[in-house]
Amino acid sequence: MNPTGSNPTPPPLPPTPAEPEPPAPLTGAGDLIEALLRRPASVLHHFHQSPGARTLVGFLFLLAVLAAGAYGVIVGSFSGGTQLWAAPLKIAGGLLLCGLICLPSLYVFACLSGSSAGFVDVAGMVAGLLALMTLLLVSFSPVAWVFSQSTESVGAMGTLHLAFWIVATYFGARFMYRGMVRLGARGEGAFYFWISLFVVVCLQMTTALRPLVGKAPTLLPVEKRFFLQHWLEQLREPAGGGPREPRGP
Repeated sequence: MNPTGSNPTPPPLPPTPAEPEPPAPLTGAGDLIEALLRRPASVLHHFHQSPGARTLVGFLFLLAVLAAGAYGVIVGSFSGGTQLWAAPLKIAGGLLLCGLICLPSLYVFACLSGSSAGFVDVAGMVAGLLALMTLLLVSFSPVAWVFSQSTESVGAMGTLHLAFWIVATYFGARFMYRGMVRLGARGEGAFYFWISLFVVVCLQMTTALRPLVGKAPTLLPVEKRFFLQHWLEQLREPAGGGPREPRGP
């Protein structure tokens, strides 16, 4: 009982948490690139809630193709000649094809994992993955150019480009993982399986479109090979064994 006979003062209510403000709209290519590098969550938000999501996804695919082509010029500068246009075309087209090939399986995995992602969300995550990968590759271009002008080893240049691609894929995968978590995916097994599938498809694509670094009598290979078989055969070839088919990066 209250000894004074007055009604007790109720405790103050906790403050109502403020609703998070929606990210600012993305205007222009520069704003999108900066958001992709600095604020990936804002890009993911626009995939799911922005009325212009399809346009954004298409622009990211276009950005990935242009950036991959720019990096391809650096790759082709090692051999020069036909590779100056063939390498950019193969790298840009091959990377885009890899993303499109793996897109349906990602949508199925997203549905099975309980995610609320629609097809546009999933396409946006793939487009963001490719765009972020290629932007990182472009940032490595000055380093790649220095080595391409100072060495004649196809194997060394292929290894260098492969190392850059692995780093770029890691950061692209982080972007996609954030998107899956944001959209409520349960468990990580499906995500890691899909990333492994994407990596294997990309590696096989480098063999299917060889040569990318060196030169060859034909623009595309005439013999089908698995990428591990191709790399092992290249490693077993003697150093002074005469002309050989260049390895993929």
